Amino acid sequence: MTLLDTNAVIWAHTRHARSRRLVRLHGRRYVSPATVLELQMLVEAGRITLAPKATVDDLVYNQDWLLDDPPAVAWFEQATTVGWTRDPFDRLIVAHAQLRGWRLATGDGHLIERLGAGKTFEL
Repeated sequence: MTLLDTNAVIWAHTRHARSRRLVRLHGRRYVSPATVLELQMLVEAGRITLAPKATVDDLVYNQDWLLDDPPAVAWFEQATTVGWTRDPFDRLIVAHAQLRGWRLATGDGHLIERLGAGKTFEL
């Protein structure tokens, strides 16, 4: 099973070339509630633009993946161990993947380097 980071969801939405590997990815794919919040904040800040009439829900509630609902206390306790990043969303998404024991689909070189090839799916 694989957890998609926020960029993976954006790339899939925009059909970016980096999302092509997601199509060939076997097994279930999930999105974190932290990604929902990050996407909403990126839209509100004008840092990303969605397709006309698209909403964050359109990206998140997609037939290609499911929204996971990890237990909050365990998830946030796990996030306290991810002290090597100061990005709160990366911290929560990494903790989510670790809590579930899933790989993280990401194109973020820093996350790939820190987590290692066995715990990531590089886009």
